[in-house]
This record gives sequence, C-alpha cells and structure tokens, in this order.
Amino acid sequence: MDILSQQIDLRTKVERELVGNILPYWIKFARDIENGGIYGVVTNNGEIIKDAPKASVICSRSLWTYAAAYRFLKKEEYLAMARHAYDFLMEKFWDKENGGVYWLLDYHGHPLSDRKQVYSQAFAIYALSEYYRATGEVEALGCAKELYKLLEFFSYDPGHQGYLEAHSRGWGALDDLRLSEKDMNCAKSMNTHLHVMEAYTNLLRVWENDLLRQQLRKLIEVHLNHIIDPLSSHFKLFFDTEWKSLSPLVSFGHDIEGSWLLVEAAEILGEELLIKRCKDVAIEMAGAVYAEGFDDDGSLFYEAEHGKIIDSDKHWWPQAEAVVGFCNAYQISRQERFWNAAFRNWEYINAKIVDHLKGEWFGRLNREGIPYSNGFQKEQCKVGPWKCPYHNARMCFEIMDRLASV
Repeated sequence: MDILSQQIDLRTKVERELVGNILPYWIKFARDIENGGIYGVVTNNGEIIKDAPKASVICSRSLWTYAAAYRFLKKEEYLAMARHAYDFLMEKFWDKENGGVYWLLDYHGHPLSDRKQVYSQAFAIYALSEYYRATGEVEALGCAKELYKLLEFFSYDPGHQGYLEAHSRGWGALDDLRLSEKDMNCAKSMNTHLHVMEAYTNLLRVWENDLLRQQLRKLIEVHLNHIIDPLSSHFKLFFDTEWKSLSPLVSFGHDIEGSWLLVEAAEILGEELLIKRCKDVAIEMAGAVYAEGFDDDGSLFYEAEHGKIIDSDKHWWPQAEAVVGFCNAYQISRQERFWNAAFRNWEYINAKIVDHLKGEWFGRLNREGIPYSNGFQKEQCKVGPWKCPYHNARMCFEIMDRLASV
C-alpha cells in the first residue's frame, strides 16, 4: 500500500479497535458496580480480583478515557462510565480535609496510602479537565483548578523551577518520594513533569488563566533546558532539586510520548517560536528512538543504558505512544521513515498485543512476542495498578483526529 492507503487503513482499524474492543472491555469487566470505581486487578484470562487495591491513577485515567470518548463519539454508555469514575474519584479518592487525591485505596474505598504524589494529582487535573470539556460540569473544573493551585503552592520550586515529587497527606515533606519501587528516590523526575505538563495543557484548553499559561511555558522550558539531553535527544529520568541527572537510564516509551506532548503543549500556548522549537526537538527525539529503540519487528524496546538495550520486552504502552509519536514526527517532517515506523508499530500491536480472543491488550510481551503468563503482577494483567485504557484509547483518538481528513 502507498502512504495514503495505509493512513486510511490505520484510521479505520484504530476506530474499530477503540469502539469494538478497548472501550467495551472496561465497561464490561473493569467497572466495580458493588463498591464503585474500577477493579484493582483483572487478569489476562479475565479473572476479577475484587479485593485488590484501587489506584487513583487508574481511576483518573479511566475518567479521562471515557470523557474523551463521549466528547468524540457522543455515546451515552461512555458518559455513564465517565460519571462512574468521576463519582468514585470525588467521593473516595478526594481528601476533603486537605485537598488533593490519595494514592491508593482498598477495594471498599478506604485509604491505604494517603500520600499526595504529584503524578497522581496531575492525572486528576487531566481527567477533570477532560470531563469538563465533555460535559460542562462546573464542579469538575473547580476541582481541577483547586488541584492546580495546591501544586503551585506546595510543590512548585520557585528557585530552580519544576515540581517536587510527593508530599504527605497534609502536603508536608516525605523521606520516600518514589513513584514506584523501580524508580529512584529523588526530588524531581521526568515522569512527573511530563504529566504535569500534559495536565496543565488540558486545563488551559478550558480555563484561560495568565498564571497557568506562564507555568505551562516554564514546564516546556524545563523539558527543553533540563530534561532532554541535548547530546542524545533522550529524556534524562531522575534529578536532584537543581536538575543534576542521577541516572543514565533511557525510556524509549517516554521519549516518543514526550516528543508529541511537547508539541501539543506549545501549540496550546500558541507561541510560534516555541512551537517551532518543540517541533524541531520532537524530530530529534523521534529520530533517536527510531535509531536506537525500534526493533526489527516494528516494535519498541523498553529501556536502554549507556547505548545498550537492558530491557527488550515489549510493554503495551510504549507501542501505543510510538504510533502517535512517529505519526506526529511524520506530519511535521514528512520523513517517510517515521510514517513507516508508525504503521509497522500498529501492525505489531494488532498482531501481538491486542487480545483478539478475550479482549483488551496484553500488558507485556517478551522479545519473541509472547505475553507473560497470567498473573497478578503489574503488566501481567488487563487491568492493574498501572494498566489502564488511557494510552491505547488515546492512541486511537489521536490517530482518528490526525488522519480525519485523509
């Protein structure tokens, strides 16, 4: 097929994947009718672990997904699912005394970890802004604004810019700031800043505010000046308060995701010089991922260090981000290698990662393309502490939108 035919084919197939697989799966299997919110774990073979803890990130990402789906497609079942997630976020995750959202609840909705991880506050802003976009629900916008103001008051570092990683329930200091067990205990991270930028971008869509606009611009500059390595065009991942890099690790999925999110943020600001700068950086980042992280089978490796692949597994979310990031790089540069990478990555997803028998996507495959056995660990399940409908559904929304005119 020529590129135009591939674009039509891709647009058609991702829409079919979205409405025929991803969105119905979560409504049917992940919605906890009895206790509210989203089940903590659903295994690869469909076993629901009803007493598994519930993470705020999954609730927020589910809310964003179904709010966006309703805004795109106007189906009432998507609105109902968005409301289901919204109600649980506000009734159970929201700290009515101190503000902000808890990190983790038990399956009944009682706090297991009441820490204020900035990453989770960012996803709540992202979701609440999208829910307001879809419904006009004023309460949701008000809560998104409140979270933004809490981050600016407690987490923003006016001396060196950027945001601290985490706080106690009352927004005090913590000794352990890690987002997960695999992350470093550090003051600042790429991952948190990427998603605060993403959240502020969506909030600015619905709330024109001069300070928010200023802080989003600073976030973009932080990425350009501190987080992106100008020599390698990869994200650096972990930092001290003054932006000294603490790790040589490379995350290809975050690189390709960040490449298009930076352009999106700059475009929402509407500043032409910044847009051009971000587009140039996006091409460099996509080129580095293509050269170093793109496997022969059309998929992305997971991580590298000192120029060597240290995790060759194929995790679900970097593949979804690769389709969008390479498509974005192609639309900016018209370099056919980027379009070919986007299309081949989708073919890999469709052949290996989509579970055409039992629904949704496998979380993690080995290099040979075989899913890890059914289990309760993260990325060995369809629904889990980090496994959500946000990356794959958003890939579908982005491709449907970007290729709408072909």
